[in-house]
Amino acid sequence: MEEDIYITHPAIEKYLDGLLPEREPWFFEMERMAEEKNFPAVGPQVGLLLEILARSIGAKRILELGSGFGYSGLWFSRALPADGFIVLSDFEEANRKLAEGYFRQAGKAHMMEFRVGDALGLLEQQVEGSFDIVFNDIDKEFYPAVIEPVYRVLRKGGLFIADNTLWDGKVAHSKRDQVAQSVHEFNCRLKEHVGFSTIQLPLRDGVSVSIKK
Repeated sequence: MEEDIYITHPAIEKYLDGLLPEREPWFFEMERMAEEKNFPAVGPQVGLLLEILARSIGAKRILELGSGFGYSGLWFSRALPADGFIVLSDFEEANRKLAEGYFRQAGKAHMMEFRVGDALGLLEQQVEGSFDIVFNDIDKEFYPAVIEPVYRVLRKGGLFIADNTLWDGKVAHSKRDQVAQSVHEFNCRLKEHVGFSTIQLPLRDGVSVSIKK
């Protein structure tokens, strides 16, 4: 059995958390709920990264694949202009209700739509080149399958962002379990994709950022 791998040392994690700017109270409420339910929300470090990336390209239309109860979506919404729009998705109806409640609390309900169901099916319904950003946080076994559909719906210069791309360090093991192998395959396919340029960031559980050429 191979030893666990630190992506970032806990002391560095604590230091980075201490450098985060102030955020609205609903984020703390969502973070507490995620901890209580052991739900893998992206956390404030990645959340702020998402906001910065969206601002950096002037994103107006964002698609999330696997939104949970809306935590990452709310970070994106902070970067959207008044006429911006974000489509969230998740399998759980309960998460839709929670997300809509948090978006209302944040005054952002007018710029979101939540669809309950399969992320791959949602991608098939989207028009080519219709999004500035696609954020991927679905079940990891399906990560490789979303690359080509995402490429189709992104505009040129748009960003494809994926969470958990280092999967608790298990992608670096010589013998990977099925989930880690799927994430590794996803990372390798992005590396080789002629239409994307990709960087892997060792933030939290790993974040990949790809730009459509």
